[in-house]
Amino acid sequence: MSESEFSITEYHDIKPIYQKLSKLVAQPLWHVEEEAMKGYLQYFDEHCAQSKKMTAEACKYIPGGVQHNLAFNYPFPVAFSKAEGAYLYDIDGNKYIDFLQAGGPTVLGSNYEYVRKKCVELIETCGPSTGLFHEYELKLAEVICKHIPSVDMFRMLGSGTEGVMAALRLARLVTGKDKIIKMGGAYHGWSDQMVYSLRIPGTWRFDAKGIPMGMTMHTQSVPPNDINALEMRLIANKVLGGTAAVILEPLGPESGTYPLYKEYTKQVRELCDKHGALLIFDEVVTAFRVGMSGAQGYLGVTPDLTIFGKVVAGGYPSAGGIGGKKEYMEGLAAGLQGGKKVKVGGTMAANPLSCCAGYHTLMEIERTDACAKAGRAGDRITKGLNELIDKYALPYIAYNQGSICHLETAGTLFVKINFLNIKNVLKEIDQRKKLMEEMGAAFMAEGIVTLAGSRLYTSMADTDEVVDEALNKFERVFKNIKKPK
Repeated sequence: MSESEFSITEYHDIKPIYQKLSKLVAQPLWHVEEEAMKGYLQYFDEHCAQSKKMTAEACKYIPGGVQHNLAFNYPFPVAFSKAEGAYLYDIDGNKYIDFLQAGGPTVLGSNYEYVRKKCVELIETCGPSTGLFHEYELKLAEVICKHIPSVDMFRMLGSGTEGVMAALRLARLVTGKDKIIKMGGAYHGWSDQMVYSLRIPGTWRFDAKGIPMGMTMHTQSVPPNDINALEMRLIANKVLGGTAAVILEPLGPESGTYPLYKEYTKQVRELCDKHGALLIFDEVVTAFRVGMSGAQGYLGVTPDLTIFGKVVAGGYPSAGGIGGKKEYMEGLAAGLQGGKKVKVGGTMAANPLSCCAGYHTLMEIERTDACAKAGRAGDRITKGLNELIDKYALPYIAYNQGSICHLETAGTLFVKINFLNIKNVLKEIDQRKKLMEEMGAAFMAEGIVTLAGSRLYTSMADTDEVVDEALNKFERVFKNIKKPK
């Protein structure tokens, strides 16, 4: 692929980003002015009454009132009834710019018409699932293997979490080793062995409630960008039986929230080869968003295994999988197959509806050059946000990896962990988390849906007019930010 076919036009220098993030975390919180915040919260009471009533009722039957983490919004989850291109509509009829994009997979824009029509055709003929083989299963696998450099074979599963579980199991089979090294702060799903050092580097088993110690005994983490720490860990593991795999998001933990310097993945590849560990790329977000060949195609680094997520079903249900070299992928069991194979499965994995949606989504992304268009929108909104940050002399930071955009207003994930003063650290994290919720609510009241108020996914549907509209809405919030005393 040529550079123009990727969403990233220029790879960022990470040093100034981290310098600004350190400054943000070092100072008091910049809140929305009190009266303005009251007005934003009043918006939800006055304009989202049906959502408020519905989610209150849902709390009787659903833990927390909603089924998915992305829907836990402050002051209460808003119920959405329509998605179209760059916009979402809630059940009260309010219109929002959609920068959540289902958590990243809808590069074409929400509820893309062509894909929707193809799915309706399939449902009218075959139905969503048969539990048996369907031609779209093959078509989707062929497209993925064609475009992702490291993938000779692809196995579809139900989610990114399942893809990670399969990859780690396979890596242990291939290498005969047990240890898994991840980047601190990264999220690789919620399986027992991966609930370790989540969100914030150095937190180890902080979130591992209900998970026995033995489930994470072979999971390790190293700080992002510290290649020496990774090498030392790989060397130390030789005494402990060796490292099965190093798993990482190629642009950085938390979808690039902790950006990596560009040569880092290449250096990790070299260390994995040197120490006999497999390299696993978690491309749940980056595959077919950074480009048709994923982040690995952009960076020119070939992993041994690749994890896929929501985009392989085009934002439709049951989306995830694992791909890699044929010699490794043949270690996955197929049916009631014995021998040296690892067990993976799922009745709804690779169902006709998901495969149909995924195949036509990927074909349309390629045909329309959607990755590059979404990336240009990401560049434009990031540039506009930085201009607003300068205009209002705010300590915020905006940066992007193409169509994956970050807006740090609280720096919650960048609080330094100090176990000697853990009570105060946890208090600060909680305060900054509440500020994130406050900012997310202000953005939504202005008509912008984000991921926790700190991440935006742009799509091909985000025209210059949509971006300008969004920047006007962001400015209305920024005008109301109060400098702390």
